[in-house]
Amino acid sequence: MVSVEIDTAQRLRIAFGRLARTLRPTDAGHDADLTPTRTAVLLSVVRNGPVKLAEVAGHEGLNPTLLSRTVAHLAESGLVTRTADAADRRSAWLEATAAGHELAAQIRAQQTHTLEAALAQLPSEDRELLESALPALEELSEILKRERG
Repeated sequence: MVSVEIDTAQRLRIAFGRLARTLRPTDAGHDADLTPTRTAVLLSVVRNGPVKLAEVAGHEGLNPTLLSRTVAHLAESGLVTRTADAADRRSAWLEATAAGHELAAQIRAQQTHTLEAALAQLPSEDRELLESALPALEELSEILKRERG
C-alpha cells in the first residue's frame, strides 16, 4: 500500500465535505421543504432505486429513527413510495415517484449550475487542473465505494 501524506487526505476530505454541504441546498429543495438529509435520501433513492431501506441507511450513514422520519416525509410529499419486501416483511423497498424524479432532476440541475458558475470564476489554469484531475477523482470514488460496499 502506498503511503500518502495525511495532509492530502485531510485536505481532500475537507474540500469534498465543504463542496457537498454548499451544493446540497437548492431553491427546488427548499421549495419542497427538503432538509439536507431529505435531499440526500431522495437523490440516493433516485440514483439507486428501487432500493432497500437498509441500503439507503448505509449509503447515507443515517440511524433508523432519522431515516424512518425522513422517508415518511418524502412519502407524504409524494416523492417516494415505500413497500414491504414480499420475501422479508421486516425489510422495505423505496422507489422514487415521477414527482421525486422530477424534483431530483431540478435539484441536480441547480447544483450543476451553481458549480458551473463557481468554476467560471476560477482562472482557466485552475479549471484545466480540475478537469485533468477528474479521472483520478472518479477512480478514487470507485475505490471508496468498493471498500465500503
